[in-house]
Amino acid sequence: MPLNLAVYIRKVYTDFATHIYDVPPRMLAFLILLLFAVIPYTGIDLLMLGDILIPANIMAILAVSWDLLVGRTGQISLGHAMFYGVGAYATALLFKYFNWPVWITIPLSLLAGVGIALIIGIPCLRMKGPYLALTTMAFPLAITGFLFYFRDIFGGETGIGDIREYVDGKLVFRRFPKIFPGLKFHDRLIADYYLSLTLMVISGIIIYKIATSKTGIVFISILDDELGSKACGINVTKYKLMSFAISGLFGSLAGALCAHMLEGKANANFFHLSYSLTPVIVTILGGIGTIYGPLVGTYIYYILNKHIFLRVVPLDPTIQLLLFVIVVVIMILRWPRGLARAIVEKLEDLEEPREVEEILKEKAKSEETI
Repeated sequence: MPLNLAVYIRKVYTDFATHIYDVPPRMLAFLILLLFAVIPYTGIDLLMLGDILIPANIMAILAVSWDLLVGRTGQISLGHAMFYGVGAYATALLFKYFNWPVWITIPLSLLAGVGIALIIGIPCLRMKGPYLALTTMAFPLAITGFLFYFRDIFGGETGIGDIREYVDGKLVFRRFPKIFPGLKFHDRLIADYYLSLTLMVISGIIIYKIATSKTGIVFISILDDELGSKACGINVTKYKLMSFAISGLFGSLAGALCAHMLEGKANANFFHLSYSLTPVIVTILGGIGTIYGPLVGTYIYYILNKHIFLRVVPLDPTIQLLLFVIVVVIMILRWPRGLARAIVEKLEDLEEPREVEEILKEKAKSEETI
């Protein structure tokens, strides 16, 4: 047993050294992840978790889903708030009418996001460029009117939150569920932070794996030359719908998490234009088409907008907005391909690949030990 454990530890060490330690960008990402893992115990004001870090984790999920759709397949979307709102309303409706627990409503809200993505993806297939962008931007606006019209079902302007209803002549109060309802406020903040961080990392890894797989290569071919892809026998319609569905799945996950962790309800604000534009801003800031760029851009955006220009330098809101726009424009002009992409390229220049013979020797030793 100790021998097998030693072999396993040596294999883990070899894989870590080969795939992470010897690759500077991955090593930097690993160190940053370790930093985020210990943030709640560094003496930080725990309210910052709810004001900055948890919203940043959730927005990062929405942003990477947007990057897969736009940065990898070229389907320009300015209506990503639609998936965000669908995720929030799906989980809220299941709570309101069926009183199901969160661990059932959130997964089902992902299916709702995929369904909506396929429904809107079909009419969008023949559109490109600004026509597609304007069409996608119109969908959240149309859904908002739909919510207001059927206010008995969707709650109108107030949305769906805590439920007060009469059951057998008695007034029953049902509070909109938190993901960790039994914890105290600060403990729940920490639990929500770790859950949102874990789901953000998992979502990023899954989308990155998809983007770098054979499917991802097909996405890139459609982005580069759609007619050429069709000529090569690629079912472009299938892969476009697939990108919409994957993007809708993770976008609805972000909306459902926001409803339960931050807002405590689902209302029409989830379909606001700002939730469509923020993924665009953070993705361009970090590096479009990289998948990891939106993650970096999201944290830059929230640190600037929610901390530095709100707490460190408390100014008039109009001046804050002006300074924020100036800083973002300067960063985009300085790093037009994205700040995260620029950092990765610099780190790749420092990379010193190990000799192939050395790697093969280590693998051979581990296999001999087994």
